[in-house]
Amino acid sequence: MEALFVSTGVVALAEIGDKTQLLAFILAARFKKPLPIILGILCATLVNHGLAGALGAWITTTISPETLRWILGASFIGMAIWTLIPDKIEDEETQIASKLGVFGATLITFFLAEMGDKTQIATVAMAAHYATPLLVVIGTTLGMLIADVPAVFIGDKLASKIPMKLVHSIAAAIFAALGVATLLGAGSKLGF
Repeated sequence: MEALFVSTGVVALAEIGDKTQLLAFILAARFKKPLPIILGILCATLVNHGLAGALGAWITTTISPETLRWILGASFIGMAIWTLIPDKIEDEETQIASKLGVFGATLITFFLAEMGDKTQIATVAMAAHYATPLLVVIGTTLGMLIADVPAVFIGDKLASKIPMKLVHSIAAAIFAALGVATLLGAGSKLGF
């Protein structure tokens, strides 16, 4: 259950102010149809993070536990640094043809926006760290929804009131703590 709770919390915090949350604001303002936007976010995240979780599980079978511990520790620390860098949304990620509809536009733009994003990479690392990719994917998907669903309903009225620097600092601290704990041997009972 730790994998589920940590994955949910870390991604929910890391997602605040992230480009996919900004994309949720933009899609909500453009289409004004929350249900298909939320369903698009859910489906895109499940596919994207499902692939990331599978990659994390595969990594644990191909890399020695000692090497994996160092890679994961460094990855979590790298995620801590990356979380402190503000995200910008790319124009092409919001330019999907209107013929796809609200759900299709959301599905494709969210999937593409998450490719190589910090939350996708965090999903790979946490799936490898906890060796329970299904719980991690459920957790990271819940974290995305916790951060993005309010964005769909509230829009940028709330964005200006959230202390982004504080939220990013907390998420970075959690990633850093996971990195240090991994480097110090936390999870060694799991084979890392």
